[in-house]
Amino acid sequence: MSAQSQAVPAAATTTGSAAPAAPDRATGATPSGGAHPGSLAHNYHPLPVTVATGEGAWVTDVDGRRYLDLLAGYSALNFGHRHPALIDAATEQLGRVTLTSRAFDHDLLHPFADRLTQLVGPLVQDGGPGAVPMMVPMNTGAEAVETAIKIARKWGYEVKGVPAGRASIVVGHGNFHGRTTTIVSFSDDPDARDGYDPFTPGFRLVPYGDAQAVADAIDETTVAVLMEPVQGESGVVVPPDDYWPALRRVCDERGVLLVADEIQSGLGRTGTTLACELWDVKPDLVTLGKALGGGVVPVSAVVGSSDVLGVLTPGTHGSTFGGNPLACAVGLAVVGLLETGEHQARARDLGTHLHARLARLVDEGLLTGVRGVGLWAGIDLDPARGTGRDLCEALLARGVLAKDTHGSTIRLAPPLVIDRPDLDLGMAALRDALTQLAADR
Repeated sequence: MSAQSQAVPAAATTTGSAAPAAPDRATGATPSGGAHPGSLAHNYHPLPVTVATGEGAWVTDVDGRRYLDLLAGYSALNFGHRHPALIDAATEQLGRVTLTSRAFDHDLLHPFADRLTQLVGPLVQDGGPGAVPMMVPMNTGAEAVETAIKIARKWGYEVKGVPAGRASIVVGHGNFHGRTTTIVSFSDDPDARDGYDPFTPGFRLVPYGDAQAVADAIDETTVAVLMEPVQGESGVVVPPDDYWPALRRVCDERGVLLVADEIQSGLGRTGTTLACELWDVKPDLVTLGKALGGGVVPVSAVVGSSDVLGVLTPGTHGSTFGGNPLACAVGLAVVGLLETGEHQARARDLGTHLHARLARLVDEGLLTGVRGVGLWAGIDLDPARGTGRDLCEALLARGVLAKDTHGSTIRLAPPLVIDRPDLDLGMAALRDALTQLAADR
């Protein structure tokens, strides 16, 4: 199946009220609502809106204004705000027990592991005779990636026989895997990286989408290739259709683990449970997060075969909150929503509609480019007409929430539960905002 951008049409009307007051560029402060100076570190520059409530694809700010959410918490809210099944699961568990630590078992830990591996296990590489799918629960996406790095290195030393202290991992330019010190060590985004050295060694950065560059970077010390199936933070960059099959082949030939970071792309976003299914590729390890917690609590996991995850033994890795009862209750409910395939089908169907509407904006000269798959798109504005931030502020004034990535690119990731009329409403607001920006230049 091709994972390239889909395409097709429609219209709608704008929504929302007048734009909130513009923020102070130095502090992010706004006269009413939005960020303000004070005790909160200024490591974000949010749009000037202060959300008070949310339901489905909509949020309401402190002044009672409603906004259509086309960001969905960077895919953490794949099932929308306060999905009833997820809220019910969390509420019921809050009345029972929320944390035991991994010093003890609890009654949802193994059921969650079983159900998640039943869902995702068939989508990862079979470890061979006697191997079974396994998972290790963590909290955040960055923790899942860190866990996968540790597993890959330990596997490299204990199974592959890489000399001690020399394990290397191949990664892609434009990647975003988190913000820990080790992860930003192999980022090429100066905002994420600058000022945080000295960096963790052991990573080789190659052009994303170039399978030959990956093959050339692999040597006897290489334990893993770590890539996002679709790069989210870079603007929803979809690789060539032969990329992931080629990665699978070269990893098999060279005895290297293929690790897919599906924290943003996984769990329905691309119209499949995992984005790797788009190319019929099974990674050795997959990292999951964001949507696994349903926007209720942070939940992440690494899933793979026991012949790889089996290198973890008691005391070699852990987490106080990883796999806690509340997380497992919500995670079980999320798995239940995905087991039916309904949300994956919605992402495929509505994604076709979304990409058709966006393609029309390109044809009209309002956008210079569109990329994506499923209910996920990166869109490029002519830099002469404004930045991605300018477009997001224009959308905010029309009652739509979105997020810029870099320069004049923004990404759209509507909740999978969005209705087609609401999606059309968002696309009409986008067209109106782009038309205004074009007229103003």
